[in-house]
Amino acid sequence: MIQSIQANKADPVTWNLPHVELSFGVIGQTLPADHGYGLYSAIAHLCPDIHEQEGISIQTISGQPDRQGKIELSQQSKLKIRLPYTPEKIALVLPLAGQTLTIGTHRVQLGIPQIFPLRPFEQLRSRIVTIKKFQEPEPFKEAAQRQLDALGIRGNLILPLNENGEPSRKAIKIKTYSVVGFSVVVTDLNEEDSLKLQQFGLGGKHRMGCGIFTSFPRARRFYDA
Repeated sequence: MIQSIQANKADPVTWNLPHVELSFGVIGQTLPADHGYGLYSAIAHLCPDIHEQEGISIQTISGQPDRQGKIELSQQSKLKIRLPYTPEKIALVLPLAGQTLTIGTHRVQLGIPQIFPLRPFEQLRSRIVTIKKFQEPEPFKEAAQRQLDALGIRGNLILPLNENGEPSRKAIKIKTYSVVGFSVVVTDLNEEDSLKLQQFGLGGKHRMGCGIFTSFPRARRFYDA
């Protein structure tokens, strides 16, 4: 049974609640391109109770890749945290407002968050989805489809291609080891399934930026930068 379904059984009240996204403005210069684990560690240092919480997803901070292992931040860079819409859950991360996060040798300051409801989109993408023990494209795609089926989500699951015409393989570093995954796009979603996929995600490591689905412009081709 997939991780999200296990969480649902363990805490059905939490998972049945509407989810929202807290968006913090970010002031800084650069971050490592692979900063999911470092970001989660920095947040957990300030908000230690987040370790024990189910249903919380932390997106990596957006920026312009410099092709040398870093991203350059801009006024559009945001830290987005997705979580159930309850005072208790939101109170867990509100202490981040105005704080400075140290990620490796980089430092960023967070602004006051805005709260947005999740909106349905016909197609969604995740930069990286990781599923334990599945590191080759076809078995991974089959495992991801089983997770969609278990959630009762109907959609067309696609592994977008890179510049070489191959499924876009990604990796994140956690302490001393790397976790391999793939970019995933799901199209032809109805409103209910779109919101469900944004709420549950796929795979694991949701607090490190993995398995989180977001919208992208309709005109965008299925190639991942």
